[in-house]
Amino acid sequence: MLKGLRTRTGSVRGRRGVVAAALAAVAVASLGAVSVASAGPSDKPRPGHDRALQAELEAIVKDGSVPGVLMSVRDRNGRVTDYTAGVGDIRTKSKVPVDGHVRIASITKMFTAVATLQLAGEGKLALDDTVEKHLPGLIRGTGDGASVHGGNMTVRQLLNHTSGMTSEMPLLSQGILPVKDRYFEARELLDASLTREPAFAPGQERVFSYSNTGYITLGLLVQKVTGRPLAEVITEKIIKPAGLKETYYPGPGDREIRSPHPRGYLFEKTDKGEPIPGKLVDITRFDPSIAGAAGQMIATPSDINKFLVALESRLLKPRELAEMRKTVETALFPGWRYGLGVIEMKLSCGITAYGHGGDADGFQTRAAITPDGRAVTIAATNDEAGVMEVISVFDKALCAK
Repeated sequence: MLKGLRTRTGSVRGRRGVVAAALAAVAVASLGAVSVASAGPSDKPRPGHDRALQAELEAIVKDGSVPGVLMSVRDRNGRVTDYTAGVGDIRTKSKVPVDGHVRIASITKMFTAVATLQLAGEGKLALDDTVEKHLPGLIRGTGDGASVHGGNMTVRQLLNHTSGMTSEMPLLSQGILPVKDRYFEARELLDASLTREPAFAPGQERVFSYSNTGYITLGLLVQKVTGRPLAEVITEKIIKPAGLKETYYPGPGDREIRSPHPRGYLFEKTDKGEPIPGKLVDITRFDPSIAGAAGQMIATPSDINKFLVALESRLLKPRELAEMRKTVETALFPGWRYGLGVIEMKLSCGITAYGHGGDADGFQTRAAITPDGRAVTIAATNDEAGVMEVISVFDKALCAK
């Protein structure tokens, strides 16, 4: 399933996924000139290449459960070092492409949040507006979700996952394989989720409850306010101004990933749905519309780092950036808090950072930037294995001197 696109509790992969998403946090910094150095296991080390980080990446792919890993590190002076380990295709044994395209899953939420905050900065909506004001009559629960109503939640609450909207994704109840070639409209995703019981009833104390449905709703809100498709808004207002050449929102029917890219894998499952270690299924090609505004996008690691840098300097006004960093408690890990589309966390070295992460079938990604401008994005080509190992390297790369 698209683990990074649903709640991280109540499933075999639940707790692990939320941990992964939360660890993808981080602040923002100034944009500098960038030079590129890459290194793989057989490459001669180049300036900026960290042998210790490379060794840890090699350890992640050693047993083959995670076929490949790619990581891009941008230091505080703007120099970029790209790392790879493992193979990009288990059939051909080809190398992992340096800075290849990957599904970034819930990192998409940062883009959706920025689009929403830009509208707030332009005076076209207020963060404390009710959802009903902009999408009248749309948010009406049915069945077990009968108490859900757009008048009982605000734009801010959608952004920081305190709206109470369900954490479930009913159309993914059987996993990705039965629906991998299905195209879904956002309204179809929303209507399915509105049949589910909310995380808490109106009038109860609001708490953090990770909801992809909330971000599907934000995508519809952005489209309603702008009168344009969400993909166009993100492209014209975020991707182009940030100078992102390798980041895109797949169009209707687009099931491929632009080249170069590694292939993504799932474990083969038993009849009971249990992973079979050592047996991998290629899940590179599927329709990401099941994720929509909560996790549909594709990018390269270095482009995500550029996005994080541009976020502070160009994409949002100071007031909206400050709003983005107003956080709520999450119960993810001690010291971790969620803002408006970003997670605030403390790294092992004590630095506070902001960013996000995501898990789509076949890919786990983590992206972050420190206050002094060190950015790291890492991606692995199996989201069901090596999760904590990937997070450990991610943390060390951000903390490295």
